[in-house]
Amino acid sequence: MKVMIIGSEGMLGRDLVETLKPFHELETTTINTLDITRLDNTVETIKELKPEVVIHAAAYTDVDGSESKKDLAYQVNALGSRNVAVGCLEADASMVYISTDYVFDGAKGTSYQEYDKTNPLSVYGKSKLHGETFIQDILSKFYIVRTSWLYGEHGPNFPSTMLQLARENDTISVVNDQFGSPTFTKDLAHGLKLLIEKPAYGIYHLTNSDYCSWYEYAREIFKIKGVEVEVKPVPTSQFPRPAPRPEYSVLDNYHWKMEGFKALRSYKDALQEYLSLI
Repeated sequence: MKVMIIGSEGMLGRDLVETLKPFHELETTTINTLDITRLDNTVETIKELKPEVVIHAAAYTDVDGSESKKDLAYQVNALGSRNVAVGCLEADASMVYISTDYVFDGAKGTSYQEYDKTNPLSVYGKSKLHGETFIQDILSKFYIVRTSWLYGEHGPNFPSTMLQLARENDTISVVNDQFGSPTFTKDLAHGLKLLIEKPAYGIYHLTNSDYCSWYEYAREIFKIKGVEVEVKPVPTSQFPRPAPRPEYSVLDNYHWKMEGFKALRSYKDALQEYLSLI
């Protein structure tokens, strides 16, 4: 299968290249070789490469920055994704769009299934949801894959930040009233490989199994690495940020399971593997 990866230089993109390269013919673009905010150029590039599947892994992911750079977030995450969808339509390719748990407001109190009502709180979440809407309006062959709390070898992430803070401080304060599922990009890339090979179009939630608060996540990181540091649980109100976050954005990988796929491993097992690599 010929697969095009947009955003191949990113944390997920690099794991996608490593995961798919042994099995499929790949075409890759980076932020330097394809500007997805330019409709004509994006459509022309996709038509020239003639992929069967386009994995759109490029995005403006600065959640707090999106609040002050609303136009940029919308241009990249919404219009950029529309442009990719138009290119896929012209090339008769299916599209994989990486979305986020931040399309939900976190008020449900239990895990979100794919058909639950969306209600993003932040500009980032709204821009990603607009991207989802464009794709559903334009294409019939698509996979919208919502995931959460990504970390991996090829980009800045929460575990590396926590370990750096532990080297510089005796005590670290971490919020304990936001809950989600940390997801290893290597595991997500493997799941995306299985999805495009089936194929089974639609909206999916795809994360590592189990969930935690940021505070519990930090404690698990230090436990695995054997780092002695005091971790203090604090409410979100003590860490005011420009963008509001959902309190409980755990994703139930319901459609994934209904399609007969095996649940991704526990975030604790994935985290242990990741931390052994750094």
